[in-house]
Amino acid sequence: MKKIINKYKSAVCVALTSALLASCTKDFQEINTDPESSTIIQPAYVFTKAQYDGAKNNLNLLLGTMQYTTSFNDVAGFGSKYVSSQSQQSMAQFSNAYYQEINELALVINAVKNDPEQVNLLAAARIWRAYCFSRITDLYGDIPYTEAAQGYTNSNYKPAYDAQRNIYLDMLKELDESASSLNAAKGTFGQADLIYAGNTVKWKKFAYSLMLRLGMRLTKVDATLAETWVKKAIAGGVITDDADIAKIVYMSAGQDINKNPIALSLYNSDYIKADGTSNPEGGKYQNTFITYMKNNKDPRLGILSVVYVNGVADTSMAIQKGMPATLSSKPTDFVTYSEPNQKTVLALGGAKLIYTTAETNFLLAEAVLRGWYTGSTAAALYESGIRAAMKQWAIIAPADGIITDLQINTYIKYHPFNTTGTFDAKMQQIYTEYWLAAFPDAQEAFSSYRRTGYPALVPVNYVGNATGGRIFRRMLYPLSEQNLNRASLDAAIARQGADDFMTRIWWDKL
Repeated sequence: MKKIINKYKSAVCVALTSALLASCTKDFQEINTDPESSTIIQPAYVFTKAQYDGAKNNLNLLLGTMQYTTSFNDVAGFGSKYVSSQSQQSMAQFSNAYYQEINELALVINAVKNDPEQVNLLAAARIWRAYCFSRITDLYGDIPYTEAAQGYTNSNYKPAYDAQRNIYLDMLKELDESASSLNAAKGTFGQADLIYAGNTVKWKKFAYSLMLRLGMRLTKVDATLAETWVKKAIAGGVITDDADIAKIVYMSAGQDINKNPIALSLYNSDYIKADGTSNPEGGKYQNTFITYMKNNKDPRLGILSVVYVNGVADTSMAIQKGMPATLSSKPTDFVTYSEPNQKTVLALGGAKLIYTTAETNFLLAEAVLRGWYTGSTAAALYESGIRAAMKQWAIIAPADGIITDLQINTYIKYHPFNTTGTFDAKMQQIYTEYWLAAFPDAQEAFSSYRRTGYPALVPVNYVGNATGGRIFRRMLYPLSEQNLNRASLDAAIARQGADDFMTRIWWDKL
C-alpha cells in the first residue's frame, strides 16, 4: 500500500511540476518584463539625467585646494593639506563621470544623430558633452575620449586614452559645429532641458562662451591657437547678460538629485546642525579666503559667511575669521571660525551657476590685454566682471543674496583697475577677482589658477603631504584603471608623464 501511495505521490508531483513549467514558460516574457521600463531610449529623459549628473560631478575637495575651506580632520582636509594617505579622493570625478553623464550623453547622441528633425537635441547634447569632458580632462590630462562610452555600443571595455591636445581640438570643433547647427525652427528638449528649456539662442551663446573658456586655456601652450579660438568665440557671441547665464535651479525638498549638489555635499558633511561646533568633518572657511575679503571690505562676506554666536548665525564683518589649514585637531575656539551661510552657499534650492557673465567679462578683459579684442577696455570689463560677480548671488539665492549697487560701486571705487601696471599686475587683479567670483565652483578656480598663477596662493606644507608642500597640478587616475585598462593607461602615462599630483597636463606649461 505504501508503495502505491508513493507511486501516486510521484505522479502528482511530476504532473504539478510539468504544469508549473508549462505555465512559467508560457508567461516567462511577461513575468520578467518591467512594466514601467522601456526598451527604447527616451532622449529627453536621459538628457535631463545627464545634465543633473554633469552639474553635480564636482571634485569638492578643491574647495580646500583653492583655499576657500579647510578642516582640522586629515581625511576631510585632504584638499587643503594634500595628505598622502587620502590621495585616492582625487580619483572621484574620473570614476563617476564615465558611468554617469558620459555614457548617458552617448545614448542621447546615438538616438538622435541620424534624424535631421532633432538637430537641436543633438547640438545641445554635444555642447553639454564638451562641457563634461572639459571638466574631466582639465583634472587628469589625457583621458579616454574618442573611444569613451563604447562599452554600450561596441563592447569596447578598454578604451584608449587620447592626448589632451587632441581632446581640446575636438571639443572646440564640437562647440563650433554644434553652435552653427542650432536651428530655431526645429524641435528642442523643451522643459527636459534644465539649463535653457530648449532656447537655441542661449545654447549658442553657451557654446561660444565655453569656446572662449577653452580657448583661453591654451595661452601658455599655444598662444596662436588660443587667439584663433578666442576670436572665433567672441565673433560668435558670448554670454554678456545675466539672463543668458548657464545655470540649473534646484529644489530645497524632495530627492537629493533635485538639490544643489555643492550645497548638499557641504550641508551633509558638516553644517546640518547649524550651530558652529557640531561639524562632523571639522570644516570651516580657510583663513586665506576670509582674510582677503575682510581686508578688502568685500560686501560678499556677509552674504557668504557666518559665525555662530550663542547658536545664532551672525554675518557681521568684524567677527568673521578663517581657520588655518595647518591644524590637526579641533581647536578650543572652533565655534568662532566662519562657515558657509545656510541661506546662500548652503541653500539646497539655490541655483548652481555653470557659466557666468562675470567669467566672460574677466576673460574678455584678458583678451583686451593680449590685443585680441577691441570692443571695450580692460578696465571697463574688469569692473563689469566684479559687478556681475556680486549680482550673481541674487541669482543663486534671490531672497538672501542681494548686494546693493551702492555696495558694489563702493567696492569698485576702492579697487580700481591698475591701467598703468604691467601685464602680470593686471592679470593678477583680474584673476584674483575671478577667484572670488568663481566660488563655490572650485574646479574652475583651480583651472584658472594653474593657467594664470593667480591668485598668488601660498601652499600648505602639512606633515605627510603628497606634493612636497606644493599645490596640485593634476589629479590621479583611478586604481581601477590599472586593473581593467592597464595597457591604455600605461600608454597615457608614457606620453604625458608620471601619474603624479605634480605632473603638468598639456596646457599647464611653465
